[in-house]
Amino acid sequence: MRWIRYETLSDHKLANSHLSVLLEIGIIRLSLIILGVLFLLGLLLEAILRIVFGFGNPLIYKADAEIGYLLAPNQQTRRFSNFIAVNQYSMRSDPITPQRPPETTRIMLIGDSIANGSWWTDQKETISALITKSLGQNLTGSVQVLNASANSWGPRNQLAYLRRFGTFESQVIVLLMNTDDLFALAPSSAVVGREINYPARRPALALIELYDRYFKRYPPLSPVQEGGDRVGNNLTALAQIQALAQANQARLIIAITPLIREAQKQGRDYELKARQRLADLTSNQQIFYLDFLPIFQAHSNPDSLYRDNIHLSRDGNELISQKLTEAIKKVF
Repeated sequence: MRWIRYETLSDHKLANSHLSVLLEIGIIRLSLIILGVLFLLGLLLEAILRIVFGFGNPLIYKADAEIGYLLAPNQQTRRFSNFIAVNQYSMRSDPITPQRPPETTRIMLIGDSIANGSWWTDQKETISALITKSLGQNLTGSVQVLNASANSWGPRNQLAYLRRFGTFESQVIVLLMNTDDLFALAPSSAVVGREINYPARRPALALIELYDRYFKRYPPLSPVQEGGDRVGNNLTALAQIQALAQANQARLIIAITPLIREAQKQGRDYELKARQRLADLTSNQQIFYLDFLPIFQAHSNPDSLYRDNIHLSRDGNELISQKLTEAIKKVF
């Protein structure tokens, strides 16, 4: 009887041991299944972020000692279904030759994010593309409208770009700015690689960019200080751009768009004074000047021209391109 009892206890221990092993195997299998599902969900989310939203492939910026920064050359991406292409000269344009082709009208549009269109504007809907289409219907021969621009560029960034690359034998240079550009700081590369909108390299994963853009907290950058007369410094740069244009047998058009509050007739006194200084400069330098403030204020619905307080909607881009096309035809 004792021997039988011993065998029974051993059987119970063996059964419990087998049960524990099976339980551990089950837990491992379940964990692997969960990990596999999470991995597949991660792959699916990564694919959606890349294909639908364009995450993981942002436009890359390049620091520059004189220009401050510019879009890295020869890159393409698609952000929120909008195609963006940058050529060999950091322009949001197709590849070009330094010399103007025969029987071609070449215009250079230079500016900031309004001219560039950024991620929210498809390549075919940028102001430069709209001008190209409009001029092509009115001029003989081919038309090229080069788009040399980058987010937050001011007149001194633009002057440095023109000094570096030249005018590409453009017959007309259109400098498109907004009121804030009159107060722009001197060129600086401090934001490149340190601010989410100016990445210096692409992230390894779209998920990483999603986290960095919407969840990661960045330490604030030390504000760039510049004393003296900033408006005066930028007006001096505009005068130097005029001299550069004249030296290259090009006509200069300076166009300025208002902030949305200005279009709503809520502009500030210091902005009005800076704008008047710009108007005086263009008059003294005999520069073709196009002020969009009265045009926007006269519009039946000024708010419809904006996507935010500075940047323009599709309707705004179309209005700008229409008026710039008219101005370009006048200076020819």
